[in-house]
Amino acid sequence: MRVLLQRVRSGRVDVDGQTVGAIGQGVVLLTGIGKCDTEADTARTASKIVHLRIFNDEDGKFNRSLLEIDGEALVVSQFTLFADVKKGRRPSFLQAARPETAEPLCTHFVRELERLGVRHVATGRFGAMMEVHIQNDGPVTIWVDSATL
Repeated sequence: MRVLLQRVRSGRVDVDGQTVGAIGQGVVLLTGIGKCDTEADTARTASKIVHLRIFNDEDGKFNRSLLEIDGEALVVSQFTLFADVKKGRRPSFLQAARPETAEPLCTHFVRELERLGVRHVATGRFGAMMEVHIQNDGPVTIWVDSATL
């Protein structure tokens, strides 16, 4: 599982001109599910993300987690995080999970974030062409890969 985390002031996802998910302060989680990923990977990744100290304290230091600031999360499924560009000019996505595997694991990831205490978890629409609006905070962008946790 690969997640590109962006700390945000706000974020939203539009599909066909309509907003399907929106958050205030928190994190946008561009989320890719690999073909070998399991529910254990999604649970471990969710736990790591909600406890990462990436929000500023009163001294401006990274000392607060998403849970500590009562932040929100926007999960956007993005199989392109598994793009392999080693050969040729067209990316290969052979390491990305098939939709019938990826969608339930992405849903499990969302449920884990909620179970761990994230107040509001919004999502995009799995498989849709989405327009993602991100108002970065920092910017702070962090790569989280379940294979290295």
